[in-house]
Order: sequence, then structure tokens, then C-alpha cells
Amino acid sequence: MNARWMWHGVYGLVMLALVGAIYGASQTVDYTWRWDRVPDYILAYEDADIRSTITGVVEIDQGRVQVIGTQDAAAIEHYSDLDTLLVADGDYVFDGDVVGTRSGWRIGPLAWGLVTTLQLSILALLFALPIGLIAGLGRVSTNPAARNLSATYVELIRGTPLLVQIFIFYFFIGTVLSLSRMTAGVAALAIFTGAYIAEIVRAGIESIPKGQMEAARSLGMSYPQAMRHVILPQALRRTLPPMAGQLINLIKDSSLVSVIAITDLTKAGREVVNSTFSPFEVWFTVAAMYLTLTAGLSLLIRRLELKLARADG
Repeated sequence: MNARWMWHGVYGLVMLALVGAIYGASQTVDYTWRWDRVPDYILAYEDADIRSTITGVVEIDQGRVQVIGTQDAAAIEHYSDLDTLLVADGDYVFDGDVVGTRSGWRIGPLAWGLVTTLQLSILALLFALPIGLIAGLGRVSTNPAARNLSATYVELIRGTPLLVQIFIFYFFIGTVLSLSRMTAGVAALAIFTGAYIAEIVRAGIESIPKGQMEAARSLGMSYPQAMRHVILPQALRRTLPPMAGQLINLIKDSSLVSVIAITDLTKAGREVVNSTFSPFEVWFTVAAMYLTLTAGLSLLIRRLELKLARADG
């Protein structure tokens, strides 16, 4: 027990030394640290003036506020949730005039970027899992066509950079099929991740002793039935750790879709840096947000592994 605590102490000292080294290095840089700017780009309370974007006449009916354009009768602006109304019914307002004020908490661009990153990752994973499962089964299939097609897909996708694939999906396939940026980004991530999941599935299936399949077939099961009820449940449990690692990689790889103007966490970070001129604070914050996301996922997967282990025991 004493030795165990001693090694915990060694770990603590190493981490303390690392933090001290980083702090010392930061002090040698001729840079003014402005951490107070960062929270406003995550969550902030603000009082905002709500301005009209058209020229027209104010109409107020049973609490509903709207401006009807005089230059274009079809131009109508509606306003809701105003804390303070600064115009009256019948007032004439110009483009840019303040109609009212609104106060409250708002989500900053970094938080919205994190939400977009989560959306990208979840959608890509939902498509990558069936793609990888089908390709993984094709890799171990006795059918030459299925095996060769799966091998070609896996080698082609794993042999080319994800950034190049994103460009191909967006500029070529996206143009031909009229795909949005989000759809092209999700498709590129799903196809890329599916190739790695296919190899994980293949390795998991091949790790199961061949006697399992033979025993299932001897009981009268067909090949698909034996694969579904005997082989795959065991293989998927063995592949849970590498699957979790691939999901974490997917979250990090999603940062590359910023090159096609999707405002994920990385692109939001770039925009904040351009407006604050505080690159160190912003990028450290972005890294911490990615780390929080992936660490939480790792903890969740670890608990799932322990639960499955207890169930097997």
C-alpha cells in the first residue's frame, strides 16, 4: 500500500513539474494574457439593442410588434421577447433605428462550434457504423466479389488523407449531387471512419476461434444465423475498446471540415482569434473543450466495458 501511494506521489510531482514548466515558458513569451475575454465567447450575459433592418411603420397589435416596410410592402419584420419597447404604434422608423432591447444569457461562438462538432460526429458515426459493419463482414466473406469490393474500399479510403477526401466530397461529389456543406462533411467523415471500423470488425471476427462457427453450423444454423447469434456478439465485445478509440478519433478528425466553411469548434476558434487577437488563450480553450469531450466519452466507454465484464462474470 505504501509503495502504491509513493508512485501516486511520483505521478503528482511529474504533473506538477510539467505545469510549472508550462507556466515558466509562458512567462518568457512577450505576450499579454487576456483570459477575461474567453468566457464571453462561451456563455455571456448581454444587453442588446434590437434594430430595424428596414424602413417602415411600426404596428403593435395585442403585444405583437412588427415593422411594415414603406419602400417594399412585402418587407415585414416581427419582433418578440423584447424586454423594453422603445417605439409606439404608428411610429416611423428607419433602417438601423433601435426598436427595443433584449437582455439575457447567450451562447457564444465557441459553444455553438462545440454543438456543431457534436452534430457532425454523431451523424457521421450513425452512418459509419453500418458502413463499417457491412464492409467488415465483406472482408471475411467467402464470396470473392464481396471480399474484393470491401478490400478495395478499405485500402482506397485508408490510403488517402481525410483532408483530400473532404475536398473531393465537397467540390466534386457535392457539386454533382448538390450536397450542402454539412452533408458533404458528414459523408466524408462517415466514409472515412467506416473504413477503419471495417478493419476493427474484421479483426474482431477473426479473433473468434473457428470452432465457434463450426459448432453453430453443426447445430443447424445457417452461416448468417451463426454470424448474427454467435460470432458477432462475441466479436463486438472484443472490439469495444478500439471502437471507442475510433470514435474519439472521429471527434478530433471532424475539425478538418472547417476547410469547407462549416463552423465547427475549430473554425469558431479561428473566428474568435481574428476578433480578439488572443490566439494562445483561445486555442488553449478549444483544446480543453475537445479534451473534455473525448475524456468524457472515454469514461463512458470504460464504464460500459466494466458493465459488460460483470455481465460475463
